[in-house]
Amino acid sequence: MTTPLVPPPGCPAHGSGQRIPLDTPEFAADPHAHYRYMRQFGPTTPVTIAPGVDATLVTDYSAALDLLQNPSTFRKDSRRWRALSEGLISPDSPVLPLLAYRPNCMFTDGAEHLRLRQAITESFARISNSRLSRIVNQAAQFLINQFSARGSADLLRDYAQQLPLYVFNELFGCPAEIGDRVLFGIAGMFDGVNAEQASQVLLQAVSELVALKRAQPGEDITSYLMQHPAQLTDEELAHTLVLLLGAGGEPEGNLIGNGFYTMLTNEEFARNGQFDKALDDTLWRNAPMSNYAPHYPVVDTDVAGDKVRAGELVLVSFGAANTALADQGADTRGHLAWSAGPHACPSKEPARLIALTGLEALFNALPDVELAVPADSLVWRPGPFNRALASLPVRFGAVTPRPVAQPQPTAASHNDRAHAPVAPQPATAQATGAKSGRWSSFRRWLTGQ
Repeated sequence: MTTPLVPPPGCPAHGSGQRIPLDTPEFAADPHAHYRYMRQFGPTTPVTIAPGVDATLVTDYSAALDLLQNPSTFRKDSRRWRALSEGLISPDSPVLPLLAYRPNCMFTDGAEHLRLRQAITESFARISNSRLSRIVNQAAQFLINQFSARGSADLLRDYAQQLPLYVFNELFGCPAEIGDRVLFGIAGMFDGVNAEQASQVLLQAVSELVALKRAQPGEDITSYLMQHPAQLTDEELAHTLVLLLGAGGEPEGNLIGNGFYTMLTNEEFARNGQFDKALDDTLWRNAPMSNYAPHYPVVDTDVAGDKVRAGELVLVSFGAANTALADQGADTRGHLAWSAGPHACPSKEPARLIALTGLEALFNALPDVELAVPADSLVWRPGPFNRALASLPVRFGAVTPRPVAQPQPTAASHNDRAHAPVAPQPATAQATGAKSGRWSSFRRWLTGQ
C-alpha cells in the first residue's frame, strides 16, 4: 500500500478546500514537492497566483498536452476571462500584465493568431544561425572578460541575465535610451514589482522603437516585422515586441542560469561537456516558465475528467507535467517547456541556440568553474510563473581576460546612432525606478563611444 504524500511545508491541505498559493517563498523553495503532492489528487489543482486571483492548474502531462492541442475548446483571448470581465481582478494585480489581452499572437486565436505568428516565425528565419552564434559568442567573451581575473562571479547577475541584452540590441535594432526602459519593464512584469507601471514603461518604449524603425528601418527583426506581408499595425507591432522582448529577456536569462545550475550540480554533465543534454534536462526539470499558458474554456467542460467552467482561468504547469515524466527517466525532447500545439513558442530554436552557445562559451573559457556555496543553500525567486534563482555564486581559477575584437556595428546600429527616436522621450529610466545603464553599456561598447 502506497503511503500518501504529506503536504509540503507551507502548503494548505488539499482536502481542506483551500487553494494552493504559487506566489510564496515556500512554493519557490521546493515546487517539485508541491507538484508531487498535487498530482496524487488528479490532473488539476485549484491554486492562487496572486491575492484575489484564482486559477485551475493542469499538472498531468497527458491532460496538459490534450488542452494545448485543443484550441477549439480552450482559447487564448483573455477577454474571455470571466473574473476579469466581472471586475473581480484588481487593475493593479501583479499578474495582470502577463495575463491581460494584447493584440499579439499569444492572446489571439484562429486566423488572426496564424497571421501574427507567421510574421514572427518568418522574420526570425531571416536571422542566420551563424549570425546569431557570432553575436552570442562575442557578447559572452566580453562579459567573461569582466570577471575572469577575479576568480569568482555571480553567474546570474554577471552573465546569464546580461547575455541576452546584447543579442537583443543587435537583433531588434534597439538603441540604448529605449533599451534601458525595456529592461525595467520586463523585470517588473515578471517579478510583479510595480507591474502595472513596468508594463506601461515597456509598452511606451517599444512604441518608440516602432516609430524609430518606421522612419529608419534596418537589418533587424523590428524592421523585418514591419516589412512582413501580414501588415501589422503599429499597435500590433508594439505588442508583438512586448511579447518577443519579454519572452526572450527574463525567461532566456533564467534558462541560461538554470542551465548553469544543472551543469554545476551534475558531475556527469560538467565532466563530459554534455551541454545539449544538460539543457534538455533543465527544460525537463527547471523550465524558466514553469506555470503559464493561460487558457479560457469556451464552454463548461472538463480536463481529463476534472470539471472547469467557461471563462475560467486555466494554467498549464509545465513544471509539474514535465517532472512527472522526468522522474520516470524520460530523456527525450518531449518536454512541454516550449508549450505545444498552435501556441508553442514560435522562436524556440533561436532561444535554444542562444542558451546553448552561452553555456558552452562560459565552460570553455573557465573549465574549472564550480559552485561557491552548497547547492541546497541557493535561493529560488518566488513567483507564480517563473522558475529562477536569486543568485548563482561560483569560483574558478583566475584567468587573464582574453583579447576580444570590438564588434563592428551593423547597418541598424549606424542608423540608431544617427537618428534619435522620433517619439518624445518619457521619464528617464532613473525616474521610473529602472536600473539604468545595462543596455547602455553594451551600446557604448558596440559603437566604441
